[in-house]
Amino acid sequence: MDVPILSLLILIPLVGALVTLFMGGERAGKAKFVAAVFSAITLVLAVYVMTVDDLSTLTENYTWIQVGALTMNIIFAIDGLSILMVFLTALLVLLAVVFSWGEEDRPNYYHALLLAMEVGLMGVYMAQDYFLFYIMWEVTLIPMYFMISWYGGPRRHYSAIKFFIYTHVASVIMLIGIFALVFSTTYGDFSFAAVSAAAAGAPLSEAMQTFIFGLLFFGFAVKMPVPPFHTWLPDAHVEAPTAGSVLLAGVMLKMGSYGIIRVCLDDNIFNLAMANWQMVIVVLGVIAMVYGAYACIAQNDLKKMVAYSSISHMGLVLVGIGCMSVIGTEFAIFQMFAHGIISGVLFMVCGFAGHSFGTRDMRLLGGLAGKFPMFALFMMFSFMASLGLPGLMGFVAEFGLLYGFWEFLSANGLEVLIVFGPLYMMLTAGYYLWAMQKTLFGKLTDKIDLEHSHDLAKYEVVAIAVLCVFMAVFGIMPSIATDFIMPYAGIIGGLF
Repeated sequence: MDVPILSLLILIPLVGALVTLFMGGERAGKAKFVAAVFSAITLVLAVYVMTVDDLSTLTENYTWIQVGALTMNIIFAIDGLSILMVFLTALLVLLAVVFSWGEEDRPNYYHALLLAMEVGLMGVYMAQDYFLFYIMWEVTLIPMYFMISWYGGPRRHYSAIKFFIYTHVASVIMLIGIFALVFSTTYGDFSFAAVSAAAAGAPLSEAMQTFIFGLLFFGFAVKMPVPPFHTWLPDAHVEAPTAGSVLLAGVMLKMGSYGIIRVCLDDNIFNLAMANWQMVIVVLGVIAMVYGAYACIAQNDLKKMVAYSSISHMGLVLVGIGCMSVIGTEFAIFQMFAHGIISGVLFMVCGFAGHSFGTRDMRLLGGLAGKFPMFALFMMFSFMASLGLPGLMGFVAEFGLLYGFWEFLSANGLEVLIVFGPLYMMLTAGYYLWAMQKTLFGKLTDKIDLEHSHDLAKYEVVAIAVLCVFMAVFGIMPSIATDFIMPYAGIIGGLF
């Protein structure tokens, strides 16, 4: 009997969330152990999936809703686009649980919310039915809303509501696009394969393609997020607890870029619309990567600076997608994976600073490297990875994307615009080096009381060190990841 591995990737964290949720009272202190066990099992299954030679053998299809022409099935599958996101989700949830080992405020609810987010994220990255995809998309919003609202900072309620309104309104517009697409092609069958096949046999008009593409792209772009619809992100990150920020930046933002690649770059459906939207995508990506980097320079809060850096790095992903080429698609996916790993450490470091030092304001910090060596080590390592230091995975991703950007500009006679690439790199190096200088070096600060502050705990070191090892391994041997990506990127990129 075949084991439904993909279903288990969703059911195991779901069961874990329910078990953890009801561990109240005297059992609340044991909730972290239960969450760690269930998230570890999920990670083991995700690693097993990566060892399967033919991923198509893992496809699962279950009848869900069939009323007349209306067909909505539970279809799960994994390919070169989703496999790294599934692994990344499982890895970050487990490490978020480990990093939050000292959480004492209603720990059963806290860890239940982490596992509930894993349910939705796994569903998004494996769903092969548009309605199932939307349901799982919405599932991710609810636990993140409560994570921010219950465990966040002073402005947590405002930030949680803003997060929910922005992302939910965008997803409703995306849903309208899904309905328009499905009922213009299959007249009721929501499966990805059926819609793609129907559109290939009876192509939509250029006007309809362009309109539906716009609806879907808007929903995905807000999630990434793309300026000017980005303002929910800094507030959400600043107020969210550390584990929430890790999952928000590490995997939830990637839902947007994943959706664009998965849905909007389907040549069978949007073969005419892609040409109409390509330049818009590239321009928005360039704006995001430069604006995000520029905004980082103006920040005094470490966590807010890292939040804006996510906008900048995801803008680079959007540029790669907009290039609509094999290399652009390949390294856009690799950057999604790389940013997930790197941002996990960035937010763990920033979260620790707030808890241990009582502030993340760089104006009040300074000289911390001598007193807190482990914190300084991991802060420098993650900052260097994020700014693209050769030998770490951030460099591989950014180099590939900028090369793809150059190919796109050369093909369109716009070579002069490559200046935005070096501008992005200089701004990125500038704000990270400046932040390290103000935080770690110079005279030890006397503006705050560090007498009761401590360096990273052992469980925090373990969580961060694991991610740092991945940064180095994938930076030295990126083929470990690109071997999964390339078959998919070759098919998608070859269609343009």
